Amino acid sequence: MANDQILKNTNAKLLDEFNASVMFDKELYAQDIKGSIAHSQMLKEQGILTKKDQEDIENGLLQVKEEIESGKFEFKIEHEDIHMAVESRLTEIIGEAGKRLHTARSRNDQVATDFRLYVQDKNLSIKAQLKELVNTFVEVAKKHTETLIPGMTHLQHAQPINFGYHLLAYANMFKRDFERFESSHERNNYCPLGSAALAGTPHNINRFSTSEKLGFNSPTISALDTVSDRDFALEILFNISTAMMHISRISEELVTWSSYEFQFVRMSDEYATTSSIMPQKKNPDVPELLRGKTGRVYGNLVSLFTVMKGLPLAYNKDTQEDKEGVFDSVKTIEISISILNEVIKTMIINVERMANACKIGHLSATDLADYLVQKQAMPFRTAYYITKDVVTLANSLNKDISELTLEEIRSSNENIKDIDEEILMYLDLKASMNARTSFGGTSTKNTKEQIEIFEKWLKN
Repeated sequence: MANDQILKNTNAKLLDEFNASVMFDKELYAQDIKGSIAHSQMLKEQGILTKKDQEDIENGLLQVKEEIESGKFEFKIEHEDIHMAVESRLTEIIGEAGKRLHTARSRNDQVATDFRLYVQDKNLSIKAQLKELVNTFVEVAKKHTETLIPGMTHLQHAQPINFGYHLLAYANMFKRDFERFESSHERNNYCPLGSAALAGTPHNINRFSTSEKLGFNSPTISALDTVSDRDFALEILFNISTAMMHISRISEELVTWSSYEFQFVRMSDEYATTSSIMPQKKNPDVPELLRGKTGRVYGNLVSLFTVMKGLPLAYNKDTQEDKEGVFDSVKTIEISISILNEVIKTMIINVERMANACKIGHLSATDLADYLVQKQAMPFRTAYYITKDVVTLANSLNKDISELTLEEIRSSNENIKDIDEEILMYLDLKASMNARTSFGGTSTKNTKEQIEIFEKWLKN
């Protein structure tokens, strides 16, 4: 019998640990207390709570908040979740009135409210971080509107662009990320509280009052949908995953650019480390970690998608698995944006190395073909093959096409033996870059116009 009792106690303890969420959903304590205060105020307005009970509840909740933030509060597995932990302590502090707080609500709508408040707060704070990151890219870009760098496709040298223009491509990515978080905040800014378990409540509550107190636009429409909806959590995970994908892309470029073969940039010693065995090496550990952490947030997104895919209406315990991945992804994106921001601010740019790299791969070859089409009235396909002959000659002379003399260009193909020396200007790398004046193009003038657009946006 003794052994049976031990086994029974052990199983009960295991089940408590398996069932409880308080050790991770305590992250929501501030939102839980905020929601409970708003709920109590509404209950008083509706005559469901007395003025005295409501004041005791609110003061008691503020005391619980102070205890949690000062580290005095003891979280226990037997409380199961943050809601019961707070309510139990509240009742210890103020007595019977604490038990009246849960009138006209369920843990189902309570957790939906707490979690949504958390996600909405993070939509705003991450959005602000992204705006700061965009500003950093723009500030660095302003200094490099004439700095040449090879523009690439398929990781092959393609056409000369300026480095500021390259950085603004990332500024555009992070601006879109900003807009995604902004859109998600607006779309999900509706209050679940008062939905109760799944069908509303017979108590005479005012959900519009609660919604306003908590900063939502209005209450959610369907109680049945609301208690099981986690679209808002999936959205922030998707938004974080997309932003981390963009962070990973620039991190990949930073790793490549800082390699010995490229030497386009050198990262500050704060954001790079030496090898444990090779003292001459400087490793780009920070961008590598940023790149690696992207897979982590992807996993959190897929995990919640998998949890939600088979759930019938309404609330199911499965959704207890919705929070840890979100908490983890939020912390990951917050630190990743902060660190990337500092890396971009402090990196040292090797302008000369970038310019020399533009002399590899005949980046102005397209300009020769365009010149022949525009100035010599040649069909593009003819111009294409003539340009190919010029490139072949340049390769045989171990020169870049931009370094050829007029005589060398003329000698490459019978059809251009009398070509005007104006062609030399078209093959100049900086002239090639500045020739691309179409809207969104890489010319210094266009890049400065893009910077002005960003600066106007940043001021809003």
